[in-house]
Amino acid sequence: MTLASMMNDIPSDAVQRRLQRCMDLGERAFSVLLFAGFAANMAAALAIRPWDGLIIFSEGLVVLFMVLRRHAAAVSTRPMDWLLALAGTSLPMLVRAGGHPLAPPQVGASLMVAGLLFSIWGKLILRRSFGLAAANRGVVNSGAYAFVRHPIYAGYLVIYVGFLLLNPLPWNALVYGLDAAVLVLRILAEERVLTSDPVYARFRGTVRWRLAPGLF
Repeated sequence: MTLASMMNDIPSDAVQRRLQRCMDLGERAFSVLLFAGFAANMAAALAIRPWDGLIIFSEGLVVLFMVLRRHAAAVSTRPMDWLLALAGTSLPMLVRAGGHPLAPPQVGASLMVAGLLFSIWGKLILRRSFGLAAANRGVVNSGAYAFVRHPIYAGYLVIYVGFLLLNPLPWNALVYGLDAAVLVLRILAEERVLTSDPVYARFRGTVRWRLAPGLF
């Protein structure tokens, strides 16, 4: 019996579940390994730039919440959605410490703390519904989600601005610019998956802005 015939004997929904399970485990393993390398690289500069520890903490929380997340009721298996998720996860971990700060450390660090607190608020409200690829792990519409539909991403952008002010390397500006574009595409992908949920449809009608009130 060939592998193809064996796969044909398995119900399509079972194949889909197995595919999603494999993709889920692979995503978690990839993120843990990526963060380990990022943390080791950034830690080398902490003696000179202790405020950069905030970015390590921020990215570490992303990985922690993802590892502890619950199973999704619906998750996209579209290759582009997963590429966006992997790119959005990988890009922020490619930044480097260095450059002459464009603002006092207190300013950059304050922005990073503000963005970190807002994103943590969103993660705590989301709890184990957190994930990377577009999926429906339950609709949340309270707390930080009463202000924008994607408060975690909004917090990330504020963190990136603070980090870039303290580490204004052209490379970092390029990385964060690309990540911002990917982030918008991820939002659109996530909302495509969530639109079929009537709870999310009502939430979208209540909270107008996705990321920044008055802008997007």
